[in-house]
Amino acid sequence: MQIVIWILWFLMLAAVGVGLLVEPMASWVKQMSDFSGHPYLMGFAKFVILGTMGELLGSRIATGRWRLRGIRLWQRALVWGVIGVMLALVIPLFSAGVDFLLEKDYLPGEGNKLLAAFYKSTLMNLVFGFEMMIFHRMTDTLIGRGRLFSVWPVVETWASIDWKNMFRVVGGAVLWFWIPAHTITFSLPREYRVAAAALLGIALGLIMGFSSRKSKLAAKN
Repeated sequence: MQIVIWILWFLMLAAVGVGLLVEPMASWVKQMSDFSGHPYLMGFAKFVILGTMGELLGSRIATGRWRLRGIRLWQRALVWGVIGVMLALVIPLFSAGVDFLLEKDYLPGEGNKLLAAFYKSTLMNLVFGFEMMIFHRMTDTLIGRGRLFSVWPVVETWASIDWKNMFRVVGGAVLWFWIPAHTITFSLPREYRVAAAALLGIALGLIMGFSSRKSKLAAKN
């Protein structure tokens, strides 16, 4: 059964790759992701698939086995969809904001595309990225307790988070992975950023899923 799930996971990844990179599907995805299409709906759909795939893979690496039952998978997918909507708004927001700051000389280096991409990536990850991952960790905790759709015990949930693991694994990834990765994403032509950002959803799910499972295993021990 475990091998079957591996096969299905890679088939899903291949299908996503075809949809994002192979014409004519790639043009349709690009058009629908643009603000003249349905960017929030597409952001939701992409992260439902890719974020959940990454989280399942992170759990598989941390525990040594695939686990699909008893984890409220549809609720986890729903949270990833919400994060996708947030990113569909935030990515162009930081891109346009940094372009404005460069144009007005509020930041040095106007005309340097790589430096502009670095600014966009750094600001987005520091101002929004880590905070978004904290939100995900809180919802993950609530899902595990079966309380996602009840009144959230915010203080209790906040206090239960393994902050040492959160800063070491998730916070560290902001510096060594997310800032460089999104610098590359913002350096790409606009029409390729959608595909790159969507594929990074797998890495986001992987990091969050791996970190969450490590915290749970440490708590049991």
